Amino acid sequence: MKRLIVGITGASGTVYAVELLKKLHELKTVEVHLVMSTWAKKNLALETTMTLKQLQELADYTYNINDQGATIASGSFLNDGMVIVPASMKTVAGIAYGFGDNLISRAADVTIKEQRKLVIVPRETPLSVIHLENLTKLARLGAQIVPPIPAFYNHPQTIQDLVDHQTMKILDAFQIPNENDHRWEGD
Repeated sequence: MKRLIVGITGASGTVYAVELLKKLHELKTVEVHLVMSTWAKKNLALETTMTLKQLQELADYTYNINDQGATIASGSFLNDGMVIVPASMKTVAGIAYGFGDNLISRAADVTIKEQRKLVIVPRETPLSVIHLENLTKLARLGAQIVPPIPAFYNHPQTIQDLVDHQTMKILDAFQIPNENDHRWEGD
């Protein structure tokens, strides 16, 4: 069984995290360790009909954002990587400069130092030069940047189709098998 840390920050796009957690829960092949920022919890209420309790039930373990003593804050916690979805630019900047002031940025820092897979799903537009430099720095450190940019070759009909495609991309980044009928099959 794989172990994955999922961080949710206060950028708009909580729906991407919700769908990812639902898929991971359905697969039953990944142990999920969830940590959310204060603003992520507010965005959950603003952007979805899901309660915090319902979301947390999709994870195997949940952590308080301020718990710097949590298992996921240590390199000795063996895992297959971390995804931050959505990733606010504040979080991106903190990780890029090693400012581990909360459990999400600390766990990401540990993920980088242990050379494990780190996937960042940035949610901001337009991107300033500061944002781009921080994302570039993380990419140079080995993070995979997976922005939620929709694809249209698969002829999406609903917002859910767009969210499903993004979820597929995140699962693919961790080599987690998942079913998706709308992969590119060639020309």
